[in-house]
Amino acid sequence: MKTLSLLLGASAGAAALVLAAAPAQAGGFYLQEQSVKGTGRAYSGEVADTGAESLWWNPASIARIPTQGEVYVGVNLVKVNADVNNAGSTATYGPGVTVPVGGADRAINPVNTGVLPNFAVAYRLNDRFTVGVAATSPFNFTTNYKGSDWTRYEGLKSRLNNVDLGLSGAMKVTDWLDLGLGVDASYMDSTLTSAVTVSPLLPDGRESLTGDGWDFGWNVGAQVHTADNRLSVGASYRSAIEHELDGQVAISGLVGPAAGANFSTGGKAKFTTPWIATLGARYAATDKLTLNAQVQRIGWSEFDAIVVTIPGKTLPTVENYKDTTTVAVGFDYKAAPQWTVRAGVQYDPTPTNDNFRDPRVPDGDRWDYAAGASWEFQPGRTADFGIQYINFEDSKIHNDTVTPTGVPVSLRGDVSGHALVLSGGLRWQF
Repeated sequence: MKTLSLLLGASAGAAALVLAAAPAQAGGFYLQEQSVKGTGRAYSGEVADTGAESLWWNPASIARIPTQGEVYVGVNLVKVNADVNNAGSTATYGPGVTVPVGGADRAINPVNTGVLPNFAVAYRLNDRFTVGVAATSPFNFTTNYKGSDWTRYEGLKSRLNNVDLGLSGAMKVTDWLDLGLGVDASYMDSTLTSAVTVSPLLPDGRESLTGDGWDFGWNVGAQVHTADNRLSVGASYRSAIEHELDGQVAISGLVGPAAGANFSTGGKAKFTTPWIATLGARYAATDKLTLNAQVQRIGWSEFDAIVVTIPGKTLPTVENYKDTTTVAVGFDYKAAPQWTVRAGVQYDPTPTNDNFRDPRVPDGDRWDYAAGASWEFQPGRTADFGIQYINFEDSKIHNDTVTPTGVPVSLRGDVSGHALVLSGGLRWQF
């Protein structure tokens, strides 16, 4: 048990590293980069794979680790290139006074490059029961626009950092069935800023929201293995989590007759991250070739609004995300005794709604193309590598809002882009 205590302590340090990172937005703002092997095969078989690296995808994945324990650590670099262009955005200052929002009509690469680490450890208690701990960062985005950009009345800085600490238990029920159960402590830290206006003749002010908080969820999973271990089927469900962030809401920088609208007060922000249902399989077609397939249904309709509450007032921001289904296929090939290569492709539709898409998450449907490899450089010591190219389909920003100063703003724009993910990790069996 001393070994288990040391590993649990190491997971706390890894959680701090995850939180300190600055991940980039992807998949709405759901980041799939929780497994380096997964990156290399476009997340096509994680729910049916075994080992600590698959804990985010399925708590049952650790039920039949081959040794006393496993440790996994991975890091992912996410670089998003995007153009966000104005297409006729306006602000209305009174009856018959509708004018262009002005500012720079093109915002280049507003999505920050991110470094996303993750960590997991599993420890076998006996022949039937295994426990695991994972530190992941599944829901993140950071976008930065300039104060002169056309998007400023809906978004300047948008940062959502999340760390999820998961504690899992798995049971080898029979020779063919494994079950798992997990609980999650999810920490959110958010900063949202935007410009506010009262007149095109006066300088803009600034609205800001900052907050953080811990909330909790759960997950369950199962795996079925055939007697010859050629086929593994996995299924899991991860609950939605309702987040309530305590923080500050402020408007500053307004001058002249609008200066009286400046304020700063405590507030709360409420929103819900989605549930995730996953089904997948891995089939050993030959002694060297394993085929993978995975489907995820993501309950993004839970993220219907961000509701900010300040003394005497409730300020909802409509999001109207829609549920999505991702589909992925891939393979692993044992190219040599110490080397395994892999590849995959995934279709991942955006949850953002064409009639409500804002510049904070300028998302679009995407195709993910991936390749990777594993190198067992010593017995029980393996290095994983992955690379992924993500092609975003062109999308449009369509967002009608009213600034806190009562000015209606209609944002219209075009978005195009692509992303590159580079991943590396280590696995250690003991």
